[in-house]
Amino acid sequence: MRCPFCKSLSTEVIDTRTGDRGTLVRRRRRCRKCERKFNTIESAQLLVSKKNGKSELFDERKIVNGLVKACKGRPVAYEDILAIAQEVEDSIRSEGVVRISSRQIGLAVLEPLKKLDAVAYLRFASVYEDFDSPEDFKRAAMELENPK
Repeated sequence: MRCPFCKSLSTEVIDTRTGDRGTLVRRRRRCRKCERKFNTIESAQLLVSKKNGKSELFDERKIVNGLVKACKGRPVAYEDILAIAQEVEDSIRSEGVVRISSRQIGLAVLEPLKKLDAVAYLRFASVYEDFDSPEDFKRAAMELENPK
């Protein structure tokens, strides 16, 4: 790590702390040349491949926003939405992947959402399972009533 003050490459870590549920590492460093101290922050990046071919950094808020839309008007607590988003992020990060498709994220949301609220599940599934017709909704509703 290069010192931001004197540009020396001779630095040492004097303290390390984790944050943001273990996905962030904060380090306190000291330059061996000029003796000044500075902080660095390291994070584990997860890239999301979008349908249009572009990539962006994973953002849990996008899952939350999608769930809020799907649950609009339903008796679902905001805390439950946050819990699902966290569960999905933890699951993805535990796989150790560096890149994941937005579709895979959407599909990962479906199972916990199905347990939470059937109507919200159907709303969300209609987007991520590419429902094209009323028959797709009927099939999904039948599967909810008669699980395999």
